[in-house]
Amino acid sequence: MTADKHYVTIKGIKDGLVFRLDDTCEWDDLLKELQHKLEKTHHRILTGPIIHVHVKLGQRTATDEDKDRIRSIIGTRGNLLIQSIESEADQPEQDAEPPLKILKGIIRSGQTLRHDGDLLFLGDVNPGGTIESTGSIYVMGALRGMAHAGTGGDDEAIIAASYLRPTQLRIAGIISRPPDEWGIEEAYMEFAYIQDGRMEIDKLQHLARIRPGSGIPNPI
Repeated sequence: MTADKHYVTIKGIKDGLVFRLDDTCEWDDLLKELQHKLEKTHHRILTGPIIHVHVKLGQRTATDEDKDRIRSIIGTRGNLLIQSIESEADQPEQDAEPPLKILKGIIRSGQTLRHDGDLLFLGDVNPGGTIESTGSIYVMGALRGMAHAGTGGDDEAIIAASYLRPTQLRIAGIISRPPDEWGIEEAYMEFAYIQDGRMEIDKLQHLARIRPGSGIPNPI
């Protein structure tokens, strides 16, 4: 350990102490410093009434045996009660966007393409062809057949296409009006979405305004 590098940082919080353990150093060096601070440099401030301790491991992955070693060292101070030992590597990733699947080809009359998740299709969907997805559907080509997004009930899904003139659109359980009733002359770079229980059509450039935070997810 260098003079200006500390592997163990102890910080007071409302209900006790947080021990932050460096996640980049050698494991043995970390334990040595932890023991040194408990026995030497910090023993006076850690002496007294019962103190609740939360141990943060950062991105370090620790086995049950590793955690037991931490408990054993901290437990030498009888007044320190470990409430938790947490590693960010063990935490489930929150609000992670599902990956976007990229497929290409032509969906001809009588053919159906089904996908679980968001789908980017590079090609045309011909009249009589069907494309379905539990997530959103992005067609980089002409959508002249039927498209059904949010098949599992996701009414936040959208259907977008370079050329949008389908025989029918569905999002969750909502079915669109025929394209000749949309009141939109152009068919290029448009998308369909649900608003107030009704399917609406707008230019793709307005997606961020209508669905804040929306966008094409990361592809796989």
